[in-house]
Amino acid sequence: MTEPILPRIRPAIAALAPYRQGKQAGPEAFKLSSNENPFEPLPSVVDALQRTTPINRYPDATAGRLRERLGVRYGVRPDEVHVASGSVSILHQLILATASGGDEVVYAWRSFEAYPSLPLVAGATGVQVPLTADARHDLDAMAAAVTDRTRALILCTPNNPTGPIITASEFDRFIDRVPADVLVILDEAYAEFVTAPDAVDGLAARVFERHPNVVVLRTFSKAYGLAGLRVGYAIGHEKVLDAARTTGIPLSVTSAAESAAIASLDAEDELLERVAVIVERRERLVAGLRALGWDVPDSQANFVWLPTGERTDEVAAAFVAADLIVRPFSGDGIRISVGEEESLDRVLEVAAAQR
Repeated sequence: MTEPILPRIRPAIAALAPYRQGKQAGPEAFKLSSNENPFEPLPSVVDALQRTTPINRYPDATAGRLRERLGVRYGVRPDEVHVASGSVSILHQLILATASGGDEVVYAWRSFEAYPSLPLVAGATGVQVPLTADARHDLDAMAAAVTDRTRALILCTPNNPTGPIITASEFDRFIDRVPADVLVILDEAYAEFVTAPDAVDGLAARVFERHPNVVVLRTFSKAYGLAGLRVGYAIGHEKVLDAARTTGIPLSVTSAAESAAIASLDAEDELLERVAVIVERRERLVAGLRALGWDVPDSQANFVWLPTGERTDEVAAAFVAADLIVRPFSGDGIRISVGEEESLDRVLEVAAAQR
């Protein structure tokens, strides 16, 4: 059969592997591969979804109600808030707005697996800076990697998939070394799970006011349990966010997502009680894995990291055989989300057998 003639695809795109979602779990398995919240939505959030705008109508393209609410919460104007379909969408928009052919985007590695595709899709070059031996951002090396071609830096704190934070003092020293015309994206998707008192908090510290080149990202997908609705937000300088809004796909945030996010903010105290439960499970899981001899980094997120190296695929297969769906990164390690209470002992049993 003759192969059809297809449109010419950019070579860099043709060579790029698509984003690989965490494996779906069967009815008897625990899905610990996607850093999802194991708790179902609160009744008040479900009620808000049922009362939302009919789906035959387009949503508000600006997500105005949610931007207004977040503006009040963080003491900024609505134009200093940008809402999109997940914080990764905002990352994509910001890179498109700042980088193109000949430009560079610096990020730590290993970090969020979507990062390498962002500069490539924009036509720019990604510059990966290896993590330190204890799985943290090497901020000195990242600052040294900045050249006159650098247009953006991405900092992930806590770092996905390894878990450690960037401290406030480390960030302050770092940002003073970065040119003011280079965008710094502070990706804080897991901020609500952080208990370390010295962690940088881009919103509480209002770093975007002292440094207009900083944009802080947050999401409702993790702590608030709205992963299936896809809604995230950014706080930063209005003109920087306007550039992101320009590159975004219109009408990408549904009315349902906006309503659920607002209802989640209304029920925040109750939701953060659930976060505290997940944090307590995380601490027990880290302690249990370390007691077994695993060198687990200090996770401040809702997942833990097993540095399994060349044994990664083998160890991941053992977890899957025990109906534990984890996220392997071949040759590097395994990320295990903190899930249901019943999953903890099973994770430790498999981890013990693989030492």
